[in-house]
Amino acid sequence: MNEQTRRIEGQAGGRRHFRYLDYVMAAFVAILLLSNIIGASKPSFITLPGGIEWSFGAGVLFFPVSYIIGDVLTEVYGYANARRVIWTGFAALIFMAFMAAVVVALPPASGWPGQEAYEFVFGNSWRIVAASMLAFWAGEFANSFVLAKMKLMTGGRFLWMRTIGSTIVGQGLDSLIFYPLAFYGLAGWPPEQLMQVVVSQWLIKTCWEAVLTPVTYAVVGFLKRREGVDVYDTDTDFSPFAKNS
Repeated sequence: MNEQTRRIEGQAGGRRHFRYLDYVMAAFVAILLLSNIIGASKPSFITLPGGIEWSFGAGVLFFPVSYIIGDVLTEVYGYANARRVIWTGFAALIFMAFMAAVVVALPPASGWPGQEAYEFVFGNSWRIVAASMLAFWAGEFANSFVLAKMKLMTGGRFLWMRTIGSTIVGQGLDSLIFYPLAFYGLAGWPPEQLMQVVVSQWLIKTCWEAVLTPVTYAVVGFLKRREGVDVYDTDTDFSPFAKNS
């Protein structure tokens, strides 16, 4: 930590104005919504040696970026600020689900041919919506909690270990909750494919975190220098429902 970066013990809370926090939050929410709209319900596959098709959820290519941003939030701004951003993302997911339900339910104009396709893409059942929101909530808070606790345990060292370790826990919960709750028993999702997708999501997301570790280091270093802080959550209330100070 250089002389321009001040270590803050306790919690950053909401009292201090940060230059880049709003931008980081906007990126987090945008990637969260887009990955849920575009890729969450489409299974894809890769062909392994021997001609075996291994299934995975298409959203896995981009959704892990939201976890990387969550790591950056907790590492730089502390758990309390990350908690506020996670709840903001959760509220955005609720509004997205409400908007999708209303728009899909509106009668199409006479002669418009896209209603069936529109319903197929955006007409997710409330089962899928609820599974998505529960998985996001549990996974993100677990990710932030583990990262903050590991930062205290390591004295701020080994960022790579903390980001990957928190991702293993958070993304594991996310995949384990979302896919079984959303798709178990539905046509087109046999149990063996469902379990392949769960395992694939977990492994691919964790690998993405490892591959993008240099990017995480660069972004964390940039923000700590520009914001002039390095938050350690020594006195933070880690309840997801606690009020930020």
